[in-house]
Amino acid sequence: MPAGFRWPAGFLFGASTAPHQVEGNNTSSDMWAFERAAGPGHPLLKERSGDAVDSYHRWPEDMDLLAGLGFSAYRFGIEWARIEPEQGHVSRAAVAHYRAMVRGALDRGLTPVVTLHHFTSPLWFTARGGWTAPDAPELFAAYATTAAEILGEGVEYVATLNEPNMIAVMQGFLQAAASGAADPSGSGSGTDLAAAAAAAADPEVPDRHIPGQEHGAVAHGLPAPDPAVTEALIRAHRAARAALKAADPRLKVGWTVANQVYQAEPGAEAAAAAYSGPREDVFLAAAREDDWVGVQAYTRTRIGPDGPLPAPADAERTLTGWEFYPPSVGHAIRHTAGIVGPDVPILVTENGIATADDTRRVAYTSGALAAVAEAVADGIDVRGYLHWSALDNYEWGSYRPTFGLIAVDRETFERTPKESARLLGALAAAARTAPTDAPDAPAG
Repeated sequence: MPAGFRWPAGFLFGASTAPHQVEGNNTSSDMWAFERAAGPGHPLLKERSGDAVDSYHRWPEDMDLLAGLGFSAYRFGIEWARIEPEQGHVSRAAVAHYRAMVRGALDRGLTPVVTLHHFTSPLWFTARGGWTAPDAPELFAAYATTAAEILGEGVEYVATLNEPNMIAVMQGFLQAAASGAADPSGSGSGTDLAAAAAAAADPEVPDRHIPGQEHGAVAHGLPAPDPAVTEALIRAHRAARAALKAADPRLKVGWTVANQVYQAEPGAEAAAAAYSGPREDVFLAAAREDDWVGVQAYTRTRIGPDGPLPAPADAERTLTGWEFYPPSVGHAIRHTAGIVGPDVPILVTENGIATADDTRRVAYTSGALAAVAEAVADGIDVRGYLHWSALDNYEWGSYRPTFGLIAVDRETFERTPKESARLLGALAAAARTAPTDAPDAPAG
């Protein structure tokens, strides 16, 4: 940490989850349908999500653990497929469920950061064309209007879409797969976004990854995003933002972006900029009018004159095959701030490591927090750090990559905090009670 550094008053320390990965039995979603269709032994799917870690029922226990450990925030999602399992039919029971979660977080002193879409969609939405359907933005905005009932319980920060750049990239993956050029199963039979998500999560293939988050792609880099999907997602985000603001002007609306941390080798600066533009920067630029933007970073991607390079041969790797690189989040914050400008606050909404050795998680998180602190000390308006993930969970096709601060027994669902959870929670508790005479982050 910088000498004499103190975290700004109100800085959020928390952890994140996503509905499909923790709730279980998300039966009306496209990913659930893919898991059923793929069947046991499918090359794109090692395991089904099933009960996941049963957080749909055990969320009070999860929040009790986070609050007891000292955390001040919890990022969780609302599952669209539960809210609107059939087009035009709103489940009032699901709305009541998520309203109770918001109230539960607030009652425990946890600031809820709520995501409306974390990769999975209702099966009906995907079946009618997903984000490529002409009226997709309007359908998403209508869902956002319903979600506003939940957010009105006291939510401040809401993310419309999680990592839209990865959604667009996955569509590019599917287009390549359909031509037989990039299907990791060798079949050339990719048919939906859920299949791409599952293919992306294979931890057995180092470097077949999407650097910066918990999913994967082809070789050492990413397929080109689908431009039409990119445009549709930006329209959907803006339509949802307008709907949310119309329902409750107090809401702070943004979205989260998967930050690839592109690092140009000498002489490859132009290649890095050209590669980053459609895969990341266009989505950051779309956040310039938002109330905040989420940074999500896990590792780095080195770029040579011909494109992405593999991780160094001697690099320490995580369970996802990524390079162990704690400073990535600091680079991501600075790159994001440079694009969105000084008037858009930043939340680190995901940062973490897949490892079975919690001492490496502690080391990684310590290095990451030092990078965040340096960015804050330099005047960048960072409002919080939310670790991925609160729980060991379903990582899109496999339970093997363990990102959690809290271990979960897959048979009994017993939760056991790891030492990393205790250390990060203690830091969060100390930051909450620290004197407030230290310099704060810029107001915004």
